[in-house]
Amino acid sequence: MARVGLVVNPAAGRDIRRLTGGASVVDNYAKRRVADCVLEGLTAVADRPSVRLMPDRSGIADHILEEAPDAIEAEALEMPVENTAADTRRAAARFREAGVGAVVVLGGDGTTRDVASEIGSVPVVAVSTGTNNVVPSAVDGTVAGVAAALVATGAVLAADVVDRHGRIEARAETPNGEKRLTALAAAEVSSRSFIGSRALLDPDDLRGGVVSRARPGDIGLPAIAGALEPVAPDEPGGVAVRLTDPENSPRTARAVLAPGVVATVGIESCERVDSDEPVTFEVPDGVVGADGERELELTDASVEFRVRSDGPRLVDVDAALTIGANAGAFALEATDAPPAPED
Repeated sequence: MARVGLVVNPAAGRDIRRLTGGASVVDNYAKRRVADCVLEGLTAVADRPSVRLMPDRSGIADHILEEAPDAIEAEALEMPVENTAADTRRAAARFREAGVGAVVVLGGDGTTRDVASEIGSVPVVAVSTGTNNVVPSAVDGTVAGVAAALVATGAVLAADVVDRHGRIEARAETPNGEKRLTALAAAEVSSRSFIGSRALLDPDDLRGGVVSRARPGDIGLPAIAGALEPVAPDEPGGVAVRLTDPENSPRTARAVLAPGVVATVGIESCERVDSDEPVTFEVPDGVVGADGERELELTDASVEFRVRSDGPRLVDVDAALTIGANAGAFALEATDAPPAPED
């Protein structure tokens, strides 16, 4: 039997950016409902896959197991739960080792990044229930479940519907040694010298960085780059952006910097970079972030960014359903059809 992994991050979509920006908070009830829809979507194909869930302390996995459709075999992974991002990475590694055919991820960019760090070549259906949602798609959970089922069962070939997303590696040389981080959509440089609430909120703090994709409809640094130098998610390379005071800059751009926040930023430079091409920022005192979250506090540091082309394999949901329909994946024989209701 084909298998699908399911990651639901209880902490996604609830950080300070949702409160200060005025965007809606995605609570655990909403996540449970989306997860229920994912499992229902798995029943759309005749060869229904089983499901393995990431356990959690918030009761989400327990609820999913209780409400799972009778036609779906579902169980939680046996693994320790720390209530941190380590849970997501550990679950992704378990899914990869178990040979699941696809993984559905409910979360934001951070959750998807954690999954990508351990999932290897397993196709990922990333569903937006987080705060920074550049990589995950705002797709209905039921439709996401259908796409995952098509790919996991082989009704649709992954090679026909999967695109490899980029990622960004940051390496900081500091007086105290080397520090590293990895981002999916954007690695940002902030002038604020402490991590604090982690979220990058004030546009005056943002000094630039490197993105692996750039579209005006994205959020944060990818939106700024996308207003000037668009790059599709599956294109190689990325964009390096350096920002300055908008009042003294000959070039400015308006962009969505966070949910509910649109700002004008000054552009010092915005240039395409090739895969593996180094881009260096000098950081006298500041923070380097990943996908909208501050991560590394730095002083007197030189940071080298490189866009890599070996990020997660993301499923194009629309393409999967279209190819599946053309292949007859939803056409059931009389013996496979659900029984007609009794009079």
